[in-house]
Order: sequence, then C-alpha cells, then structure tokens
Amino acid sequence: MYPDSSSRSQALHTRAKRSLPGGNTRTTVYLSPYPVYAARGAGCRVHDVDGNVLIDCINNFTALIHGHAHPALAAAAHRQIDLGTSFGMPTESEIMLAELLAERVPGIEQVRFTNSGTEAVMMALKAARAYTGRPKIAKVEGAYHGSYDYAEISLDAAPDNWGDAVPASVPYARGTPQGVLADVVVLPFNDCEATEALLRRHGASLAGVLVDLLPNRVGLIPATPAYLEMLRRVTRELGILLIVDEVISLRLGPGGAQARLGVQPDLTTVGKIMGGGFPVGGVGGRADVMAVFDPSGGRPAVPHGGTFSANPVSMVAGLAAMQLLDGEAYQRLDRHGEMLRQGLNRAFADAGVAGQATGLGSLIKLHLKAAPIANYRDAFPTPEQGRAMARFNREMLNRGILMAGYGLMALSTPMQDADIEQIVQAAHEALMALRREEVL
Repeated sequence: MYPDSSSRSQALHTRAKRSLPGGNTRTTVYLSPYPVYAARGAGCRVHDVDGNVLIDCINNFTALIHGHAHPALAAAAHRQIDLGTSFGMPTESEIMLAELLAERVPGIEQVRFTNSGTEAVMMALKAARAYTGRPKIAKVEGAYHGSYDYAEISLDAAPDNWGDAVPASVPYARGTPQGVLADVVVLPFNDCEATEALLRRHGASLAGVLVDLLPNRVGLIPATPAYLEMLRRVTRELGILLIVDEVISLRLGPGGAQARLGVQPDLTTVGKIMGGGFPVGGVGGRADVMAVFDPSGGRPAVPHGGTFSANPVSMVAGLAAMQLLDGEAYQRLDRHGEMLRQGLNRAFADAGVAGQATGLGSLIKLHLKAAPIANYRDAFPTPEQGRAMARFNREMLNRGILMAGYGLMALSTPMQDADIEQIVQAAHEALMALRREEVL
C-alpha cells in the first residue's frame, strides 16, 4: 500500500534528495510523500521497483500512445542504434517523418523538428514574430504550452489574481520579467465576444494567437465551432498567425484536433506521440511562414539548431509509431475513451459523488464538480476539491491504476475492454472509500 516507509521507492527518493532538488527532476511526476519509481513497462502496464503492477493511464503524460516496449517501436529504435544514434548531418529519416506529417495534418506543409513540445512552441512564437514583425502573442487563460516563459503566462492563475472581465497576465515562475507579462494577451476560452474584443484591441501588435483546441488545464473541453470560426476569421483579418498546439492533441486522429474540429492554422506544434517514446517536438505550417527558418539564402530570419533535433532514433521510432496509428487504431482508442468516460460518470453517480469525466477520444479528465465546464474558471478546483483529487489519486494507485494527480488520463492502443472495466471498478471503489472517510 502507498505510502510505505519501507518501500524501495521511498528509499530511492531519500537517496535522490541528496543529488536532485527535492529529489526530483520533473515536477509533473512528484508525489507526496514520495513518487513511485518505475522499473519497467510492457503494453498498458508498468511495474514499479517494489514489484507492483499498475495499469498505466497516463502513459508518460500522453506520449506513449502504444504503451510500453511496443515490439515494432523497439525494433525500429534498435536497428537505428546499431547504425548510430545521432550525427552532425541530416538523415533520410527526418524527411520521411516530415512527409508523413505534411500528408496527414491539414495545417502542415513543412516541418522543423525540435527535442520537445516546449521547444516547438518556443520556435513557433519566434517564427510568428519574425514573420509578422510584431512583438506580442495571445494565449488562452489556463492553457499549458510547456516551459517557455511567454507560453506559461496565466497557466495557474487563481481567483485572487486572475482578474475580472478581462483576464490578467499572471506569472507562473517567480522572477518572470514584467516585459514578458506586457507582451502576452490572455484570452478567455470559448468566450467569442470577449476574445474578439481583445484581439481587435491588441491586433496591431499581435504576432500570433496560441491555442490548444482541447486544453487539459482548461478542463479538457474542446473549443466550440463558434470560437474556432471567430479565431480563424479575426486572425486572418488582422494579419495575426493562428498557432494550434497539437503536442498533446495529435493523438485525437490522423490530422490531430484541427482536422477533427475543423480549423486550419498557420502554424502547428507537435510532439509526444510523434517520437515513439523518444524525445521529440516539431513546428510545422504554411511554407511561406516556415521560410523564416530557411538558411539556404544566408542567415535565416530565425536561426534554429539543436544538437539532438531530428536525431534518427526519435525519427525512426516516431515514424513507426505514426504508421501504426491507422483508422482501426483510432477507432479503438475512441471507443475505449468513450467507454471509460461513461463508466467513470456512472461511478460518480453510483457513489453519490458530485463529479464528471470530460475529454475527447483517448483523453479523459476527471473533475470533482458536477456543474457544466466551458472554460478555465469553470474547471478550476477549490482547495477542498484539489485535496480530494490527491486522495482519489492515492486510492487509485492502491487499486493498481496510475493516473495524473490532477485527474488526467490518456489511453493506449494495447488496452482491452477488460482493462477499461478494471479502471472503472477501481474508480468506483476509490470514490466509495472517500465517501466513507467523509473526504467527499
């Protein structure tokens, strides 16, 4: 049972604190009083260092769409490792993956590869500034786009600082320069009137609008058709680039969320599932916009390097992962996602707990509130709800289910109906346990 002071995970965490700040190198995987350490994974299950076996419902924060150690991906990576892991030269593998993305994703004609989604967003914003000659960007309140300081403004704004009718620009990291705050316009998600007014007010200085079409921290609620129509119409009119962040949502279908929801951006950022389990990112878009990276005529408008960008291990594993995602795979992921959402909502109802499961396709978000959610402020948990979600996560862990501590789940292709049923049963038991303890 977690926590266990005699566990190997606890011992490893104690050891880690001597060489890592807080014993941690990735805030997202920290768990109090100690994180659970992985030993190995196979399919949709992960084995921890204490011998426990968990159904993996987070899959390295949505990256492992084929689960762990998929034979085809492992074979592709092993073949490339034998040939070399990285070179100070390009390889054919980057062309092949770029061609696949351009064929599948509506908003991509050309691609520039990076090592992470954060880097992809950073380069997309730099490209927008270079292309338009304007300094500012706009982004949705509460949306996560990686660790670039401009992109993380108002990531975790709270009622005491998020502003009233017009969202305030709230720093995420202490020490964020005032100039960064001044250059980010924060938009209310799915509010067409207020967002259009802000875009028109700042339009002459806006280089790009950065939007996730299914933002996790905004409740995993999709952008409405009206909101997307407004964004595309107004950005075109004002000469602002529309940048869609598909780092997570690329898993929603061959063309990502933009194809599923019907919008074609000027720039698209991609990553996670595209690396087949290895570090990857990319920014793609219209050829005329992507020309800011072109070095063939001399120094480009946006110079871009990266020692491991487009490394062939990530490229070949990523190509194999994407090729495995055919129509049947997406249909199965969608079916399991809907099956899990319905099962979780039944579990809330049967346990008499106010809550809901939202999301689309293979992405699921749990909320300990029953009121309809349309934006970040609707989804924002109270302190009591946050503490209850942390307890729920612990109860799920002790029933063999690994999920994000804030309620996010991401499914994988190896999952079967029986796995979904086991997750739902664990959730029902966890909710009942919290009811008995009067946590909920």
